[in-house]
Amino acid sequence: MTQPATDQPAELPVCPRHPDRVTYVRCQRCGRPACPQCQVPSAVGVHCVDCVRRARSSRRGARSLLGGRAVTDALVTKILVVACVAVYLIQLTHQPLENRFAFVPAAAISEPWRFVTTAFLHASLWHLAFNMWALWVLGSALEPVLGRWRFAALYVLSAVGGSTMIYWLASPVTMSSWWGLTVGASGAVFGLFAALFIIQHRFGRDTSGILGLLAVNLAISFMGEYISWQGHLGGLATGALIAALYAWAPRERRTAYGVWGTAGLAVLLVGLICLRAALV
Repeated sequence: MTQPATDQPAELPVCPRHPDRVTYVRCQRCGRPACPQCQVPSAVGVHCVDCVRRARSSRRGARSLLGGRAVTDALVTKILVVACVAVYLIQLTHQPLENRFAFVPAAAISEPWRFVTTAFLHASLWHLAFNMWALWVLGSALEPVLGRWRFAALYVLSAVGGSTMIYWLASPVTMSSWWGLTVGASGAVFGLFAALFIIQHRFGRDTSGILGLLAVNLAISFMGEYISWQGHLGGLATGALIAALYAWAPRERRTAYGVWGTAGLAVLLVGLICLRAALV
């Protein structure tokens, strides 16, 4: 006589991440069992850690006023300040550093890194202190609005723009201008001044304060001795151009406009440098 088959015991639900743990709690998203260690409470039940991680990675990050990734700290600004201070300390003990990395129109083409490295050198402690104060104030206001990469691009291109203006206005027949050394972050700082004015104006905010401060600094640039008004003017113009691009880019295409516009302005600066080199 044949015995009836006995029912097989039901397979106990175990946590996929911890197979040795039996659990009867399931994730409300994927339905898989989740042990206490893998459970994440939510408003609609319990989710497993894997679903929570996937949801966080796919969630679009918060955006700033101009479409950059929102940041609460001015990290790039801090890095730039620390870099300038560190380079100045090296300058105090290693004088050839200035001769090697300051901007010199006569060496612009053979040593093109000088277009950027000059912005990290300073002639005196007061020169450094004023530029770092301005960089900190302007950077703390601009970086959270622009996002990290836009702010970094604004700073670097403004520095290059300042050096480019010096290169164009220097004359090979004038030894003091063609072979003279220019150092300082002032060109980049003037670019930040221009950017803050453009962005404030774009969104209808009061610009009287920044306009007055900018006017005073421009006046000092032209009247002060041993001040490169050419570098200030070049940084100002470059900063205004790139800030206008960021500020008036269509909302739905801000990233594309930002990337291609930044690249286009960089190409324009390189073209101006090459054109000037051909005319020398």
